[in-house]
Amino acid sequence: MSDPSRLVDAERASITVDGAKPLGREWRTIVMNKPRGVMTTRRDPEGRRTVFDVVGDAGKGLVAVGRLDMASTGLLLLTNDTQLANRFTDPTAAVVRRYVVTVRGAVSDAAAARMIEGIDGLSARSVVVRKRSARETHLIVELVEGKNREIRRMFAALGHEVTRLMRVAFGPIELGSLQPGEWREVGRDELE
Repeated sequence: MSDPSRLVDAERASITVDGAKPLGREWRTIVMNKPRGVMTTRRDPEGRRTVFDVVGDAGKGLVAVGRLDMASTGLLLLTNDTQLANRFTDPTAAVVRRYVVTVRGAVSDAAAARMIEGIDGLSARSVVVRKRSARETHLIVELVEGKNREIRRMFAALGHEVTRLMRVAFGPIELGSLQPGEWREVGRDELE
């Protein structure tokens, strides 16, 4: 059939061009440790450094799965698998994102509990205080949605400024020992 307007079920159809199957692109996903001050975008109109500048040619044909703001660091996935990207970012999939967070001041247990209950339509899956002093608090925060600046907005509502925010896990993928600016290939088996 050579009718370009014909609907095709890509899961069942066998598509050929001049009798030959088109070459599929190789599945690729990488995990990187996004450095502070780097934009999660392909190109920045203001000329700021992007995650694709950091990974160079390795990022060709890939898209970022979600975002980290400029001040945040840590795990960022880049892939050419749009279904994977959609699965990881769809709020109904509830893929867990884990962050190491440092804030100014002492975060009380009651304030941590409020984050789980919800603040202004935002909520955390879990909040664990690792270290607390009058000067600062170190926490592990888990989210399942990843709304824009969600952690920063919740802590601001509680009167605490976030001074450090690093994503250390996204679903089954962990940052591990990757240093800022480093990246590695992800195997399909890691995503199971």
